[in-house]
Amino acid sequence: MNFSDVFRSIEPDKLKLELYSKTERDVRKALVNPQGNIDALMALLSPAATPFIEQMAQLSASLTRQRFGANLALYLPLYVSNLCANECDYCGFTMSNKIKRKTLNQTELQQEIDIIKAKGFDHVLLVSGEHETKVGIDYFEAIFAQVKSAFSHVAIEVQPLKQDEYARLNDHGLDAVMIYQETYQQRTYAQHHTRGKKQDFSYRLDTPDRIARAGVDKIGLGVLLGLDDWRLDALLMGHHLAYLEQKYWRTKYSISLPRLRPCTGGITPKSEISDLGLVQLICAFRLFNQQLEISLSTRETPELRDNLLGLGVTNLSAESSTEPGGYANPQSQLDQFEISDDRSTQEIVQVMKAKGFQPVWKDWEAAW
Repeated sequence: MNFSDVFRSIEPDKLKLELYSKTERDVRKALVNPQGNIDALMALLSPAATPFIEQMAQLSASLTRQRFGANLALYLPLYVSNLCANECDYCGFTMSNKIKRKTLNQTELQQEIDIIKAKGFDHVLLVSGEHETKVGIDYFEAIFAQVKSAFSHVAIEVQPLKQDEYARLNDHGLDAVMIYQETYQQRTYAQHHTRGKKQDFSYRLDTPDRIARAGVDKIGLGVLLGLDDWRLDALLMGHHLAYLEQKYWRTKYSISLPRLRPCTGGITPKSEISDLGLVQLICAFRLFNQQLEISLSTRETPELRDNLLGLGVTNLSAESSTEPGGYANPQSQLDQFEISDDRSTQEIVQVMKAKGFQPVWKDWEAAW
């Protein structure tokens, strides 16, 4: 059984009605015992929880400090290709966009590695467009040893792979896989994915099952906030997370909550989520899962990122580039999306320290 089998038993329209029917009493009850309670997560994501966000934030900050201390892990995305065989109307890499396409060779990759290492990072996220023939498992295997020799922790965010392909990368030292469903609302998913293998909703939905069975240590889930009702998407992701943790309990989990950002040929968000809504999301998931890692990217503004430190976030990117070769040779026409926080790594580190947090560059060693 995969999650798609479980998902077929979930009725999103009915779930949405329940979500928006939650009351103040439901929220108060949820705050008493939220850990692992999917009904509590529903209440904490509901509009009824809005007056309780301050209380949720205090509890979330306390739980995060208990579990993770004052530590905030720093990572950097390393884009290796913007080739893509999918049509996704919210992404700058979509195949119909007339942008310059680039896949890094080993020399160009080494230039990026050297720059990232000089900034102090030891945790990278390899990112590519989804083009399995030109940028598939053979390419990833060819570059993996080069990247892994430079960094202690290497994660990937690429097209869904087969179980045996994840296993092959796992043998090379793969530490984590980020695979975002974008939206769990199937009708909306079909509207935004109109060409290519990414059209297959169920195959993408079952990717975390394949990752876990391949023995990968950590899996990251995520939704793109703005494609549809963010409360419902987050709740459905909560169902996915609960299923995975119960079935693959040896695996670690993280979530990412990116908001839709401008890009070449991009779309206007269907469902806007305010800064307060993002705070509610982060706190709701922290109360639901105290062990969960929560990432915050440079999509958000400096002011908001600074204010979110300590509320539940555990992983932070800094001085990011969203284009292949972007650290050595910035070319804005290649960007996947616009970033909002363009401060230097050291500026962000100074803010973290001033707020009493400890920047963590390395917390993993394969020999351990």
